[in-house]
Order: sequence, then C-alpha cells, then structure tokens
Amino acid sequence: MNLLPVAEALNRLLSRAKPIAASETLPLAEAEGRVLAVDLTAGLTQPPFNASAMDGYALRREDAREPGAELKVIGTSSAGHGFEGSVGQGEAVRIFTGAPVPRGADSVLLQEDAEKIEGGIRTNFPVRHGQHVRPRGQDFAEGEAVLSAGTVLDFTRLTVAAGMNRPDVEVLRRPLIAILATGDELLPPGSTPGPSQIIASNTFGIAALARKAGADVLDLGIVPDDKARIAAAIDTARDAKVDVIVTLGGASVGDHDLVQATLIEAGMQLDFWRIAMRPGKPLMVGSFGETHVLGLPGNPVSSLVCSLLFLEPLIRRLASLPPVQREATVEAAVTLRANDHRQDYIRAKLSKSAGHWLAEPFGKQDSSMMKVFAAADCLVIRPPHALELPAGAPCPVMLLRPDLLA
Repeated sequence: MNLLPVAEALNRLLSRAKPIAASETLPLAEAEGRVLAVDLTAGLTQPPFNASAMDGYALRREDAREPGAELKVIGTSSAGHGFEGSVGQGEAVRIFTGAPVPRGADSVLLQEDAEKIEGGIRTNFPVRHGQHVRPRGQDFAEGEAVLSAGTVLDFTRLTVAAGMNRPDVEVLRRPLIAILATGDELLPPGSTPGPSQIIASNTFGIAALARKAGADVLDLGIVPDDKARIAAAIDTARDAKVDVIVTLGGASVGDHDLVQATLIEAGMQLDFWRIAMRPGKPLMVGSFGETHVLGLPGNPVSSLVCSLLFLEPLIRRLASLPPVQREATVEAAVTLRANDHRQDYIRAKLSKSAGHWLAEPFGKQDSSMMKVFAAADCLVIRPPHALELPAGAPCPVMLLRPDLLA
C-alpha cells in the first residue's frame, strides 16, 4: 500500500465527519467553551428603564437650555432605589449611575457641571436633550435573538447571556472520545516495571489534548496483546456510543500488532493506514458507521504528533468548533537538509532575534523521546522532497502552543 500524503489523509478523515447535532441544557456557570445549539433570546429588556449613565441631576432639557438656570432639587434616584415622583418645570432630581431616570426628566446634567445653591442647583453648562441617558432597550429587547446558534460561549457571551436573564443554555453535546492503550509491556504510572515493561504515558497527553479540543474522554485503560480482551474493550466503547475510538499502539500488521485485525473482525470499515509522514507513519483510520476509529502509533511523540494533525481537527469538526490556528511561518535558525518522500515534523525551539522569530530543531528527534517534545515550542514542517533550506529562510511550523507568537 502506498503512503498517503498528510493533506489527503486529513481531508478524507474530515470529509465524513458530521458535526454532532444532539444537545443538552447546562447551567450558565458550566457552559464556558460550549456551542449554542439554538438561538438564545433575551428574557428581558436591557436596560429595563431609561437609566442614567453618569452621576448628576435628572432634569428637563427645556429648563436648562442655557447656563445659569436655577432648579429645585426634589429628591434622589439611586441604583435599586428610583425616585417615584415626577420631575416638573424648574425641578431636578439628584441621580446616580445606573439609576432610573424619573418620569418627566429627559436628560442628565453632570454633577460637576452644576453649582449647589440653597434648595437646589444652578447649571454651568447647557444641557443637550437625552444627555447621559441610556434609553430603555438600548442593549437588547425582550425576545430579541442576541446570540445565534453555533456561537461559542466565551467570557463576553456568557456575560450577555446572564444579562439576558438566562440561567441555563442549550448547547451541543461534546464529542465522546474513547482511548484504549494496548500492549503487554505497558503499566500505569506508579507501577514498578519489570525487565521488559515500560510505563504507559500516551493516554494522559492525548486525553488532555482531546479535552482541550472540546471532547469528553472515556479511558478504557490498558489492555494486553490479546484479541479477546481488545475486542471486549472495543465493545465497551461502542456500547457507550462514543464518537471516536482512539487506539494506542498495535495498529500495524506485525505478529504482535493485533488492534487492526481485531477492529476489522469486529466490523470496522478500514479507510486507510500508513501516512507519508515522520513521525507517525502507521496511522490507521476507519469507522463503525458514524463512530470514527483512529489508530495511533505507540511511540509517544508519534502518537502526539498524529493527535495534533488528525484527532484535534476531527474533534473540532464534530463539536462545531473552529479549527485551532497552529500553523505559522518563522525563519530557520540553521540550515535544514533536503527531505525524502515523507513529510517531516521536527521538534524545535523558538527564539526571537532582531524582531524575527527563529526555529532551531533539537539535535535528537527519536520518536520515543518525550523530554524533547516537552521542551519544544513548535514542529518544523518539511514537505516531501523539500530542497535544502538555508538559515534565515522562511520556514513553516506547527505551534504546540497556539498563542506563543501572539
């Protein structure tokens, strides 16, 4: 089987990914980052009354057309305690920010623009009609669709939703991702490995990436290289109606690589495997009907790179979330050698010099080296058959932390 180019593999994966339409209702306090399933309409009018935008005096503009007008102060209007009378000719009410403008008044004079006199005030500046008054419904009206379906609820939108008197919201269900690690050699963190065993690490990074991308995670644990045990774990995932099954390791076709064969025997439709990329060539993509299957390599770095390239975009598509913008162009800090037929993703550090961002690859790029990945800022992208790239030339990268260059 020929190796599939990265772009084609991603397009094939995403082309059959249908955004989840099912929804759930959540309290507003739990809805950060979620996507509205329906338009959100205002439950009240805001502001609910003509409100003062400043501290000052509520009055009739016709009584203060010119400086020097003398007005009698007949009461006070403060937030939560409005003046219940009316403002008549030659009268004013002391008012504070956010307080209701009394009946009869149509404008507010700033407190510093008034001079106190016996029993009232004298105006020092002319008043404009409607000055410093926030009219009723200026922000939104009851029943108005303020936030549309598909809106991602961030801190600004949660604020307006609360102001609309909506204590809960209907949002799209998050994708549910099942993660299954396989291998006789794997033990959970905290164990004492035997001579042929290692600590399983991939699940934790991939689960964190999946949650950050907008998914919920079902951890199926570690299963040994046993087809019956692997099949049972797959059944658990399918019974839970997960949207994506992610397997870690065993997706190739070697004597000890049982995952692909077990999945196919369970009814998985294999779409493709083996990608023209490094690290991460033995990536497997298939499906059980609407359930996606993503078989990731066992090496930690290969697994994480494939998760960034394929799992994160898949989750975002299923969750109706915009793609994460990770690609950027910087300058090569050193000369990069010509490439072969696979697309390389090279761990690198970023630094800034003379206003330019530079990417410098680490000397060791073995796909089992987690420490190097943890220290990296980006992945330098080297397309297939790329020519030698001299130091200082533009260099495409994938940012491991999207806001790094902000």
